[in-house]
Amino acid sequence: MAERIPVLIVAGFLGSGKTTLLNHLLRNNRGTRIGVVVNDFGAINIDSMLVAGQVDAMVSLGNGCVCCAVDVGELDDLFTKLAQPRAKIDVIVVEASGLAEPRNLIRMVVGSENPRIRYGGLVEVVDAEQFQESRERHPELATHLRLADLVVLNKADRVPQDRLDGVRQEITELIGQVPVYATTRGRIDPGLLFDEPLREIPRVAEQLSFDELLHDHDHDHDHHDHAENRHLHDDYTSVSFTSDRELDPRRLVEFLEDPPPGLFRAKGFAAFGVAAERRKFVLHMVGRHIVFEPDSWSRGESRTTRLVLIGAGLPADAALARLHDTVHTAAEPLDQQAMLGVWRYMPH
Repeated sequence: MAERIPVLIVAGFLGSGKTTLLNHLLRNNRGTRIGVVVNDFGAINIDSMLVAGQVDAMVSLGNGCVCCAVDVGELDDLFTKLAQPRAKIDVIVVEASGLAEPRNLIRMVVGSENPRIRYGGLVEVVDAEQFQESRERHPELATHLRLADLVVLNKADRVPQDRLDGVRQEITELIGQVPVYATTRGRIDPGLLFDEPLREIPRVAEQLSFDELLHDHDHDHDHHDHAENRHLHDDYTSVSFTSDRELDPRRLVEFLEDPPPGLFRAKGFAAFGVAAERRKFVLHMVGRHIVFEPDSWSRGESRTTRLVLIGAGLPADAALARLHDTVHTAAEPLDQQAMLGVWRYMPH
C-alpha cells in the first residue's frame, strides 16, 4: 500500500480556486513529483512559466512534475503511464471539473485494476465569499460536498471572521464531521493531502503551522500580507500512536468507521490480538475509504502497531485516548470472528 501512488481528486466550481491550489502544490511540493491531470490545457494556467516542453498530451514542468490534458475516456490509460516506475511520480492530482462528476471519478479510481495506484481522496474547493450564491446557482454543490473527504474553504480573506465561521458551520451541518480547511489563495500545506518524500515524522500531536511549512518562495513573494492574514490559514495536525500490545480489530474498525472530527487520512500498520493471526495489517484510510492489506513482519521486526492520523481541526488528545481504547487487554486472544470488520475492508 505504501508504494501505491495516491490519486487525489480536486473539484469545485469555476472561480473557487482549483487552479490556484494546483499551482500552489506545484510550487511548494518540497521535492514531490506531481502528475497533474486536467481536461484542457487552454482552460487552466498551470503557472504557464513552468512549462518546459510539450510531447503529445503531456507537458513537462520545470520542477520535475508533469501536466496532462486528457478526456475521461483516456484516464485509465494515463494512470498507467503516470504510474510506471520510470515516471517517478509520487502523487497524481486530477482536476475534476469538465472531466466528469466527482462521483464517477471516485468510482474510476477506487475500481481501477491498476495495482500501482490508490484513491487519495476528493477535495472540494469552495469560494467562501460566493458560497451561498453558488449553492443557489448550483444545487448539485450540496451533493458534491457530501462526497468530499476534505473541504477547502478558499478566499477566506474576502469575508469577515463571523461570516467565515457561519459558512464553516453551514458546511459542517451539511456534511457532518468531514474536515473543513480555511485558507486564502489556495494555500494548503501538501502534507495534509499526501506524504512528501523525506519528510520527518512529526512528534505526537504536533501542530504543523502554515508559517513553518510555507515554502521560502512564498515567504519572499507574499511577506507583506502573510503576517496580517496568518489567522486565515488553518493548520493541520498529525497524531502518532504506537502500541507494543496487540489491538482489538473490532474496536479499531469502530474507530475508523466513526472517526474523530477533522480526520482526513490515517496510515500505518497493526498487530491484532486474535488467535492464530500473526500477520501485519497495513492500513490506509482517506475520508470514508478504508483499506487493510495483510503483510508479513520483517525478520526481527517487533509486532508493534504504529498509526498516524492526519487532519484539520483534529482533537489530538481525544483521538489518542480513543486509539488507546483499541488495545486488547484480556489475557486470552480473541476469536477469529473478531476479524470480520477488517476482512470487510480487504481488497478482493
